[in-house]
Amino acid sequence: MRARKWNIPLTYPPKIQAVQDGDCTQSIRAGDKFRMGDLVSFHGWEGRPYHSKWSFRTPYWELILVEEISIYSNGIYSPWPDRFCGWDTPEMDALAKLDGICPPTGEELGRVLTGMHKIPDEGLLAQIILWEYTRDTRR
Repeated sequence: MRARKWNIPLTYPPKIQAVQDGDCTQSIRAGDKFRMGDLVSFHGWEGRPYHSKWSFRTPYWELILVEEISIYSNGIYSPWPDRFCGWDTPEMDALAKLDGICPPTGEELGRVLTGMHKIPDEGLLAQIILWEYTRDTRR
């Protein structure tokens, strides 16, 4: 099967430079459209998101891990392994660090995710995506 290509916006300021530098290779994205082997490129905005030109674009990087999750107002549920972690747990602190959250705490990760998305009582389907960073500058 041919790899699909995605151009993904970055709007969380602390994460933008970290993604460009290869210090952050993970993102949590609402929905379930990604699969392992897909190619992702990230971009920013010159002004208002979705209403201005792109300010940068990364090369395409291959997704090496895609994990389905559900986001709730009080934490994240992962079916693999079958468990729920509240925002105040060490697991969420580790996830926040990998995701480029500043400060890298589960509580801040929760604030960012619940601030970016309306979280229904039944949870928001999302994915943790992880890509392999390369210094390749071809677009």
